[in-house]
Amino acid sequence: MQELFEPLSAGKLELSNRLVMAPMTRSRATEHGTVTELTAEYYRQRAGAGLIITEGTQPSVRGQGYILTPGLHSDDQVEAWRKVTDAVHAEGGRIFAQLMHAGRVGHPVLYPDGGLPLGPSPIASGEQLFTADGMLDHPEPREMTLDDIAQAVEEFAASARNAITAGFDGVELHGANGYLIQQFLADGSNTRTDAYGGTIENRIRFAVEAVEAVSDAVGPERVGLRVSPGGSAQGLSESDTPELYSALLAALAPYGIAYLHVLEEGDRSLTLRIRAEWPGTLILNPHPTPESFPSKPEDGAQALRDGVADAVAFGELWLANPDLPARIKAGGPYNEADKTTFYGGDHNGYTDYPALT
Repeated sequence: MQELFEPLSAGKLELSNRLVMAPMTRSRATEHGTVTELTAEYYRQRAGAGLIITEGTQPSVRGQGYILTPGLHSDDQVEAWRKVTDAVHAEGGRIFAQLMHAGRVGHPVLYPDGGLPLGPSPIASGEQLFTADGMLDHPEPREMTLDDIAQAVEEFAASARNAITAGFDGVELHGANGYLIQQFLADGSNTRTDAYGGTIENRIRFAVEAVEAVSDAVGPERVGLRVSPGGSAQGLSESDTPELYSALLAALAPYGIAYLHVLEEGDRSLTLRIRAEWPGTLILNPHPTPESFPSKPEDGAQALRDGVADAVAFGELWLANPDLPARIKAGGPYNEADKTTFYGGDHNGYTDYPALT
């Protein structure tokens, strides 16, 4: 599997290998959205990745979608993240912050003013929020005004600038998994009749404006975008996925961003179409087969050999194996992830997975 260990240029970023640590929400930030020294240790342990992409990080107060998730919209949050980036860089690693506005996937209990979450249209996700007091239904979001949309775009740009101040090598916009950017893309969650809804050209507008604003703020070579074509997370539905993403890629290609990060939802033929239409670097989070779950290093190596991707991202493998490159080279064994410790808690299931001796 030597393909996984070849260097790669993404934008102006030189990666030592093609193993990317996928973004994974771990819910171990403080109530004020600041990461801790434990978070710095967690990412430091995994600095052997060619690129680390952090957990989803809210660009604003209203962008939060879960309890105990970090932000990048206050001075305290920026300073806390600096300890993380310093730790990763001291080990020779590279790290991007994933900026995630949850949109309708939120709840008034998350916001100091008790207001509603925002969405492109007043359509609830049908999902729930986990809290210390139990599960709460996502409410119907408040439909975003044009001013709200402009503000959200600027929040992405401001948060990207904060990320660079915090020492990140770049940022990834979360346009997947049913969050705000994909809510605008999908006709199941976007029934607007203005310039941001209806036609494919209108539904991709918010995503393109966000990429443009962030590229202007920090440079396109420091910007990535994650998408999950055909995904149904958070109650999402797309009726025109192939045409939708073809139009999105065509609109984004001129910006010359560092990479496109594709969360594969099952159909490799769609991934192959995206690969053919995207002129830049493509990171693939490969969809596991029923016989291979979670995705295995062999899945990623095969995708590289087939020319489907330029780099491959893994989640659960990195979560349980902080020294993943060494384990791949040794042919294993691999630690098994403890799913009971995925979200919240202390160092257990976070920084205590053993490395090979």
